[in-house]
Amino acid sequence: MVQPASRLILGIDPGTAVTGYGLVRSSGRRLELVACGVIQLGRVETGHPEKLKRIYQRIAGLIEEFRPDEMAIEAPFYGKNPQSMLKLGRAQGVAMAAGMISGLGITEYAPRKVKTAVTGNGNASKEQVFRMLQRLLKFEETPKYLDATDALAVAVCHAYQGELPAAQGKSGDWAAFIRNNPGRVVARNQAESDE
Repeated sequence: MVQPASRLILGIDPGTAVTGYGLVRSSGRRLELVACGVIQLGRVETGHPEKLKRIYQRIAGLIEEFRPDEMAIEAPFYGKNPQSMLKLGRAQGVAMAAGMISGLGITEYAPRKVKTAVTGNGNASKEQVFRMLQRLLKFEETPKYLDATDALAVAVCHAYQGELPAAQGKSGDWAAFIRNNPGRVVARNQAESDE
């Protein structure tokens, strides 16, 4: 029997105050938590450019330390404040630059797609995503910042993309997907009761 190829995925949840990161090893259907945490930027007296420099340096350091195979990043959601969107887009850009300079393939995912991949609900709360990740990745610690688990969710979403029936050209085979992945399917009322 051929063993599935293992790949290490770095997930990033960009932010200008806190940037989350998560590393997941994917081997076929098996997922393993490798590391997660945050890059805490807080108030940097020299302003936004210094924050961007710190994001870049820390992500480049994570890439050098863990040697991931791929990088997945959450796309900025559409917001009402153009100034905030601009700053968030810059944070995402420097994170992507760190990955590209290291030669990583980078895939971007909308927040709704990430939540749907992990919980089955595109409107899930951060807490629901966290609880589902605890089940999937079998960890008990509660991180101080949920930005870390948001980044893990991005990595898990990316790991799942090659397995989904639609990604494999089997658009009508969701029943088989559900049968083969019972731990990844949660009844809607169970997910709602977790709130």
